[in-house]
Amino acid sequence: MDNFLNFFLLGDVPNDLVSFTFFIGTMAMMAASAFFFLSLDAGGAKWRTSILVSGLITFIAAVHYYYMRDASVSGDSVTFFRYVDWILTVPLMCVEFYLILQKAGAQKSLMWNLIFLSTIMLVTGYVGESGLGDAVIWGTISGLSYFVIVYILWFGSAGQLAQKAGGAVLDAFNALKWFVLVGWAIYPIGYMIGTDGWYDFVDALGWNMEVVYNVGDAINKIGFGLVIYNLAVTDK
Repeated sequence: MDNFLNFFLLGDVPNDLVSFTFFIGTMAMMAASAFFFLSLDAGGAKWRTSILVSGLITFIAAVHYYYMRDASVSGDSVTFFRYVDWILTVPLMCVEFYLILQKAGAQKSLMWNLIFLSTIMLVTGYVGESGLGDAVIWGTISGLSYFVIVYILWFGSAGQLAQKAGGAVLDAFNALKWFVLVGWAIYPIGYMIGTDGWYDFVDALGWNMEVVYNVGDAINKIGFGLVIYNLAVTDK
């Protein structure tokens, strides 16, 4: 118990906060995974795959948070683990849009377009944040990919399909697209905090990139899954 308390209470405040959010993130993602896996049949066979994907998203995140927490405590960079997590989970979140809109006639091309754009967003983001390329140039490419995803969901074919589906599917889609517009915006904010050449003034605010990312992940991934779960139990 003493070692546990020392882990969180000793050292400077930023490191304590980072360690705490990694620990809470790991436990929250694990708990969410257990909930989703145990709720696979909550909406019947119709929504089983969607709930399964939600559980996979949080499970993958929980595993990576475990390793990121250890790396953070050791003083190592967590950027690689962070992007390996995202390159697996963010495309799966895009798959969720296809799954809930499938009944309204969504084609696989919609899913692959979203997956492609999310992959470009993440790969270019990693190049910029890891120092392999100019942070502003690669960050701009990443940001443009993000805005194209937002456009597709808000004004493009995905939004039209959701209107066609109506009912609980439309409600769930509207909630998820807000997650993308507002929740996913946390990632470019964290990117700019953690790379030179963007908003250097944020250093004066005492913000920490890892805390921003951890909070964003918890909200986005668990929240995404809960919206899917609510859709499943509402639209049986």
